Amino acid sequence: MCMYCRCQTTTPAFTTHVVNYKSSIIIIKNVPCDECEQCGEKYYPDEVANQLEALVNMAKKLMQEIAIIDYSKAA
Repeated sequence: MCMYCRCQTTTPAFTTHVVNYKSSIIIIKNVPCDECEQCGEKYYPDEVANQLEALVNMAKKLMQEIAIIDYSKAA
């Protein structure tokens, strides 16, 4: 169930996850998620959330101004 609109239905989808970190932007594209059919809110399964955290931490170590990572090629 969607936490925002209370819709009962989500569908598998892909999204782009953006993180602002200090003076850098980390962009992770092609991230699998569940998307609310009514309002479009995105939800990450636990496994995906854990992988996102690892990718963001890796990008922070690189300390580039912009880091773009393709989730589907990083897993």
